[in-house]
Amino acid sequence: MINLNDPRVVIIISLVAVMVSIITMIIIIRSRKKRVMKRAISALEIEKNKLASSPIVPELAKVESFLNNEKLEVMYNEWSERLKDIKENQVPNLSNMLLEAEYSLKQKDYKSTIYKIAKLEMELYKVKTNSEFLLGEIKEITNSESKSRSAITKYRQVYRELYDKFIASKNSYGKFSGVVQAQFEVIAKRFEDFETIMDNNEFGEVATIIGIIDELLKHMEIVIEEVPSIVLLVYNVLPKRMEEIVNIYNSMVSENYPLDYLNVEDNVTEANNKIKDIISRTKSLNLQDSLYELKVLLDYFDSLFIDFENEKRARTNYNNKLDSFKERLDKMNSVVGEINESIDNLTNIYNLTDEKVKLINEVSASLVKINENYKALGDHTGNHTFAYSQLLNEVEGLSKELAISEEKLDSALNEIGTMRDDEVRARHQLEEIKMVLKESKDKMRDYNLPVIPNSYYIELKEASLAISEIVKELAKKPITIDVLNTRVDTARDLVLKLYAKTNDLLKYARMSEAALVYGNRYRSSFNELNKELNVSEQLFYRGEYKKSLANTLNILKTIDPSITNRLRGLSLEN
Repeated sequence: MINLNDPRVVIIISLVAVMVSIITMIIIIRSRKKRVMKRAISALEIEKNKLASSPIVPELAKVESFLNNEKLEVMYNEWSERLKDIKENQVPNLSNMLLEAEYSLKQKDYKSTIYKIAKLEMELYKVKTNSEFLLGEIKEITNSESKSRSAITKYRQVYRELYDKFIASKNSYGKFSGVVQAQFEVIAKRFEDFETIMDNNEFGEVATIIGIIDELLKHMEIVIEEVPSIVLLVYNVLPKRMEEIVNIYNSMVSENYPLDYLNVEDNVTEANNKIKDIISRTKSLNLQDSLYELKVLLDYFDSLFIDFENEKRARTNYNNKLDSFKERLDKMNSVVGEINESIDNLTNIYNLTDEKVKLINEVSASLVKINENYKALGDHTGNHTFAYSQLLNEVEGLSKELAISEEKLDSALNEIGTMRDDEVRARHQLEEIKMVLKESKDKMRDYNLPVIPNSYYIELKEASLAISEIVKELAKKPITIDVLNTRVDTARDLVLKLYAKTNDLLKYARMSEAALVYGNRYRSSFNELNKELNVSEQLFYRGEYKKSLANTLNILKTIDPSITNRLRGLSLEN
C-alpha cells in the first residue's frame, strides 16, 4: 500500500503532475504553431492561384486587336515576353517553394518551415508586383482611348469658354487680338493632332499631346485674364498718368520747387522703356510679371502725386515756420546783445553766480551757431537745392535748438529780473520802515512822557542800526541780494516791534494817568485809596506805567466796579 501521508510520496506526485502539465503545454503550443503555419501556407497558395488567373491575358488580347504601328507592336512583344516569364518561370517557382514548405511542416521541422514561408512571402510579393506593374502598363494603352477622350472633352469645354470670352471682349485686347486669335488656332491644331494620334492608335503619344494642350490652355487662361488689363495700362492709364506727372513736375519746377531728388525725368524715361519691353513681350504672349511690373509703375506715379502735395504743404509750412523762427531769432539776438553789453555792469551791480554767468555765455555761443545755421539754411533755400520737406526738417531742428537757448536765457533773465525787483522792493521798503520809525518817534515826542524806559531806547537803537545796514548794503557794489533781503527783513521786524511797543507804552501811560486823575476825587474820603494812589504815582514817574495802572485799578474797583470801562472811554477820548 502507498502511504499518501508520506512526504516523499507527496513530492513525487507533485513532480509528476508538473511534468505532465509541461508536456501538455508543449504539445498544445506545437499543435497551435503547426496550425498557424498551415494556415499561412494555405493563404500563400491562394495568392499564388490568383496570379495564375490575372486579367493580363485578356488585356493583352485587346492590344493585339488594334496593332497597326511598329511602336505599339514593339511594346506588345515586350509585354508578351514578360507575361511568359511570369507564367512559365515565376509562378512555377512559387509552386515549388510551396511544396518545400509543406514538406518541412510535415517533417515537423518548424524552424525550416518558418524560414521557407518568409522566403515564399517575399518571392510572392515580387511576382505580384511584376504582374500588377505589367497589367498597369497594358491598361494604360487599353484604357487610354476612353480616358483620353474624357480628358479632351473637358479641355474642349475649357477652350470654348475661353474663346467665347475672348470674342465677347475682343476690342479690349487692342493690337494683341490677332496674336491671341492665332494662339487659339494653335490650340485647335493640337486637338486635331490628338484625333490623328487616336486614329492611328499611337497611344504612347497621347499623354504628351494632352500635356501640351493642358499647358496651352493654362497659359491661355492667363492671357485672357491679363492682356485686357495690360492693354488698358500701357495704352491708356499709364501714358495719361505720366503726362499729368510731367505737367505738374514742370509747373512746380518753374515755381522754384527743388524736385531733383524725385528723379522724375529719369524715371519717366525708364517707365517708357519698360512699357515698350512689355508690349514687345506681350506680342509673343510672354506675360510673365508684366501685369505686376505695370502695377508697380502705376503705384510709383500715384505716389508722386502725394510727393508733390507734400512738397507744396512743406513749402507753406516752411515759410511760416521760417518767419516765426526769424522773429524769435531777431528778438533773441537783441536780448542777448543787450545782456552782453551790460554783463559787466550787471556783474558789478549784482553778485551774479559763476553758474549764471556761464549759462549766459553758453547761450551766446549757441546763438552764434544758430545764426550760422540759419544763414546756411537761407543759402540752401535760395539755391533751390534741397527739397522743402528737408528744409522744413532743418528749420524745425533749428527751432528746437533756439527753444533750448530761450529756456536757458529765461532762467538767467529771471534771476537778474528777480535781483532788480528785490533791489527796488528793498529801497521801497526802506522808505516805509523809515516812515514807521519816524511815526513811532513822533508819537513819543507828542505825548511827552515823564520817563521813557531804557528798554525802549535799546530797541530804538537796534531798529536804527538795522536801517543803516540796509543803506550800507544798497551802497555796496555788487549787491548781494540774499544779504540785502535778510537786512530788510530784520529791519522791518525790529521797527514793527518798536512801533507796537510805542503804542503799548502810550496806551498804558494814558490809561494810568487817567486812572490817577479819576481817583483823586476819592483821596480825601478814603485813606487806603490815597495811600495806593501815591504808590501808583511813584510807579508812573518811574516809567512803570503798566504796573501803575494795575495798582490804581485794583484800589478803584473797591469803590467803582465799572472803573475799567470808564477808563477805556477816557483813554479813547484822549
